[in-house]
Amino acid sequence: MSRNQKTAEEEAGAIDLTPMLDVVFIMLIFFIVTATFIKVPGVDVVKPEATTADLKAASILVAINESNEIWIAKEKVDDRLVKITLERLYSQNPKGWLVIQPDKKADIEKVALIANAAREIGIEKVSVATEKS
Repeated sequence: MSRNQKTAEEEAGAIDLTPMLDVVFIMLIFFIVTATFIKVPGVDVVKPEATTADLKAASILVAINESNEIWIAKEKVDDRLVKITLERLYSQNPKGWLVIQPDKKADIEKVALIANAAREIGIEKVSVATEKS
């Protein structure tokens, strides 16, 4: 009899870890799914400051670093291939828009080159990423 009572007491004192493991797995799945949707241009840039800034997610990110190199989808792109690359990415998501992330020291001609290529393709939503001042 005392043996049965001891197991009942042990069972009452045991902690059930199943709900905690469920929560941990759900959080893990959430972080995996959201991490795959984060897009980076492939190079770090120091954005110029602006008085107005609107933060939105973009379907195509183009970065221009301080040495005026153009980076699209983590790859360095030659000036002559910008339009073709943008056209390929835009065909994958025609409802998306383009965000240009120039470095503070980047030439405005590179920004104009990308914006003109986007206009020729038919991308209507083009914005330039800046830092809030």
